[in-house]
Amino acid sequence: MTYVFPPSVTVIVCTYTAERWGWLLDVIESLRAQTCAPKEVLVVIDHNEELYERLTGTVGDVTVVRNTGPRGLSGARNTGVDLADSDVVAFLDDDAEAAPDWLERLTALYDDPEVLAVGGRVEPVWESGRPGYFGEELDWIVGCSHRGLPQVASEVRNVIGANMSFRFDVIRKVGGFNLSLGRRGLTPLGCEETEICIRSTMGAPGCRIVYEPAALVRHHVPAVRGTIRYMLSRSWSEGISKAQVSHVVGHKRALGPERRYVRSILPRAVFSAMNDWSRGDPAGLGRAAALVAVVTCTSAGYLRGRQLAHFPVRRQNQPVLAGVSPWREVQ
Repeated sequence: MTYVFPPSVTVIVCTYTAERWGWLLDVIESLRAQTCAPKEVLVVIDHNEELYERLTGTVGDVTVVRNTGPRGLSGARNTGVDLADSDVVAFLDDDAEAAPDWLERLTALYDDPEVLAVGGRVEPVWESGRPGYFGEELDWIVGCSHRGLPQVASEVRNVIGANMSFRFDVIRKVGGFNLSLGRRGLTPLGCEETEICIRSTMGAPGCRIVYEPAALVRHHVPAVRGTIRYMLSRSWSEGISKAQVSHVVGHKRALGPERRYVRSILPRAVFSAMNDWSRGDPAGLGRAAALVAVVTCTSAGYLRGRQLAHFPVRRQNQPVLAGVSPWREVQ
């Protein structure tokens, strides 16, 4: 497909709870302030009629719709994609405010026809300050960019769910997000963005996914997500989710960056934390212990997920995007 440059963009924001009401309004305001205005902003309400009525009565310059698919983030995103009419579809979390030049930075890379998707940096905004034991290498736990990611625009396996965009024809061609993956309410499963990025590039030799750290959003992190309990719970769920993705696209495709993380980033992080501790920083020991505990818990979750053996790829009669074939398991 040939685009007029810059491409038109539909921004999709999915939300499910009124507890994030203030943040949601801030997200919408950040989209109004973009230097490159979106063609349309779609807010998808995930099976919460009260929130739908409240938002439709509050904002008039965005399109508010109900999730017509199964409950969960993947279903809500697919609902937004099915309604979009633009060259590019961008996704922003309901608790992640975009920098004014966010869309401008994302869309600048689509001048290369081989770029299928572009994601940006997600910076945490800690509600109660970063805990001393929570190293920046673990920021993926709270849905943010972690230390070790590229510092300049670079090819990556997948983008981050809170800050990502795809060519519209690409996301339609692959059939949208996997409905058996993704967060459902407070259940901290994920990896749907990993899986769709892998599927996007599998059928497009020479094409790529790009991470552009200059395209910034700031992601609110509640205090509860900085606790050891949440860290370990989220790590276990990440392992389960990675096992699901591996079942669909294969282990080599699903785990390449994770292997590099364990072999390279993790040892340096543990060494640095222990060095800080030896120099008198009492939190250093906690950071080292948290790094090891998180990787151990993630690995255990992955092994447990493998033991479950069979994950539903697509249930019979499960809705898919209009006009496209349902995605299938890749052997």
